[in-house]
Amino acid sequence: MSDDSTSGNACSGRLFDLLVYPVIGALSFTVLLVILLGTMCLRKYRSLVRTIRELRGSKLLLDAVPRLEAPIVPVRPVPAEGEEQLSLLNSLQQSTTVRSSSRKLWKGLQQGPRVSKSDLNLLQLIKAGKEGVFYQARMTRGTCKGHNTFTCKISKEGVRSKHVDTEVSIMRKLIHHKNILQLLDWNTTDEPYILIMEHVSCGTLRTFLQTHRVSLSANPELHSLLTIASYHIALAMQHLRSKLIVHGDLALRNIMVNKFPWEVKVAEFGLARDLAGIASRRSSRWKNPRQRVPLRWYPPEYFKSNYYGFKGDVWAFGIVLWEMQTFGTLPYPDLERSDAVVYHICIGHKNTNPEGCRPEILHIMRDCWLDMYTLRPSFTDVVRMLEDIIENDADYVDVESPPPLVKDEA
Repeated sequence: MSDDSTSGNACSGRLFDLLVYPVIGALSFTVLLVILLGTMCLRKYRSLVRTIRELRGSKLLLDAVPRLEAPIVPVRPVPAEGEEQLSLLNSLQQSTTVRSSSRKLWKGLQQGPRVSKSDLNLLQLIKAGKEGVFYQARMTRGTCKGHNTFTCKISKEGVRSKHVDTEVSIMRKLIHHKNILQLLDWNTTDEPYILIMEHVSCGTLRTFLQTHRVSLSANPELHSLLTIASYHIALAMQHLRSKLIVHGDLALRNIMVNKFPWEVKVAEFGLARDLAGIASRRSSRWKNPRQRVPLRWYPPEYFKSNYYGFKGDVWAFGIVLWEMQTFGTLPYPDLERSDAVVYHICIGHKNTNPEGCRPEILHIMRDCWLDMYTLRPSFTDVVRMLEDIIENDADYVDVESPPPLVKDEA
């Protein structure tokens, strides 16, 4: 009997210990937390009291400073009872006007260079896009940073200034490359918004190839010339990749020609994106899935998962190669409806092989159109492959200082 009572007392003692120690620990933690919070509040209170004393002291010092001249206060008539609200409304409107004008002034100071449409003398239409129209132009007076003639893009109605600001920032990031159309001046404050870029004498590459198709087809060095033009386009896209810029609208119509094939320049950055600030670039998606995009130049992953990355530009480069080999033919020429084009791309169909295309270019083209975008080559790989083709050409063509190929008919 005594043994049973002894064992019962031992069990109850253990149970008591198991309950008491956690309670004591919880109470101790609560007390420490309260002490810590109290200390922080006390420090905050003392800091606040010190700040108030300093402010009061500074106010007393300001009041103690003698004024050199009394302020001139104009005498205003006391408004009548019915005119008091009208006076208050006028004062509010004036303050709002001052604030808005100051914001406009600050925005103008931030923008820097400015030019208006009245300052331009439009000479010739180059191309019309969905967001803006390209002209060959010159200033009505003087020059634009030493350029007598230049290319200007005038935005269409409805284009947001924020969108043009993004295009300007991207073009400024891509300066000092011979195969990218260089920005000279801009206006993103007043409509229509204007971008002024360097001069190109032959317009777009698509128009150039369509216009000179007969003379180019009779040229025995046609394949080498097209390869050199492709090489310079790839150099520009390699530069974009190094700056973490996705073009998003690479097509033959958005490549300008100053002297074919040695001076071709990638242009039109209205759909371009700067991915430098995005933490996960490979998982980036278009913010606006309903945005109008050139479907015939877009890869299947865009239609399946709304994804367009650097390898999407590689796919578009393959389409550009196909366009060059067919002298500016529209991709998927047998398909007229947009939904038919999207279905055609999603099920894995490609453009047919261009007639007379050299096998090396056809191989690059097919690599750019691999359905799995991770398997497509990078633009560094494309540049290296095109360099090998140029070096292996039997009839060597000077890449840097060429003879004139086609006379400027502009």
